[in-house]
Amino acid sequence: MTPLNPIAIGGAALAAFAASSVWYLVLGKELAKVSPAFASQKPAAWKMLAVIAQSLVLASVVAWLLRLIGDLGWLRSAGVGVLLWIGLPAVQWAGSMLWEKVPLRMAAIHAGDWLVKLVLVCAIVGAWP
Repeated sequence: MTPLNPIAIGGAALAAFAASSVWYLVLGKELAKVSPAFASQKPAAWKMLAVIAQSLVLASVVAWLLRLIGDLGWLRSAGVGVLLWIGLPAVQWAGSMLWEKVPLRMAAIHAGDWLVKLVLVCAIVGAWP
């Protein structure tokens, strides 16, 4: 098996971090309406590093999974991202709404962030296997 592409993984992780940052900059006020704790948070630098590390883990796992599936190209890999989103974060947020009474708006904002991240990471890693 060919080794994973560290440039694609790093690029995908940074793209996911950037997209997520923009997502919450745009939707932060909306999220603050349903989560007052979010409004008062000023993320520490170490938390941002932790999010980058999370993105690296996500991109690495996706790269490994796509390598197992085979060379799909960026578009079909993006489709895998949608399927992963349906099976993982979307289901998790539906459960959070059902069992933990997480407001729909909050779940939708977080689930949308994960949809963007997964599709972006899968497309980037799929473009450069």
